[in-house]
Amino acid sequence: MTEATENPADDDRLTTMGLLIEAYTGLVAKIAPQLDEHGLSFAEFDVLLRLARTPGGRLRMSDLAAQVELSTSGVTRLVDRLEAARLVERAACPTDRRGAYAVVTRVGMERLEQAVPGHIDVVDTWFVGLLSTAEVRSMKRSLRKIRDAVRPAATAGADGLPAEELELIQQSSA
Repeated sequence: MTEATENPADDDRLTTMGLLIEAYTGLVAKIAPQLDEHGLSFAEFDVLLRLARTPGGRLRMSDLAAQVELSTSGVTRLVDRLEAARLVERAACPTDRRGAYAVVTRVGMERLEQAVPGHIDVVDTWFVGLLSTAEVRSMKRSLRKIRDAVRPAATAGADGLPAEELELIQQSSA
């Protein structure tokens, strides 16, 4: 008879991964009703937040797709819904006829401004408020390290428009 081996399912790495997944799904379940009060899905809120955080409030559709990890057709459908609600509009790319931007509108910014305080309350209650400041800082560093490794395009276009495109947009708006 051979000696019993350690159970591979008890690996601490699996436990850590499982806890991350359980925490994420639990947080989404807490966040979804609050966003629903503002007529937003989690994905719609994410898009509005990313656009609002980007200089000029705009991202190329391809960069937005990379950031929210959707296919180009998936982000097109999502932007279509946001555009129908007047939260986002499309703008042509002045340097690439095939390219387009998603641009947060004034209505989109207002909706975001209405949703953010309650969102922060939920995040505080169920996430960062449960941790010390040092734990939050450490977790943020750790999550960025992991995110950058597994989703290198997660911040695509977030640093704003190339100078020549910004200049063309400003000229066409004048």
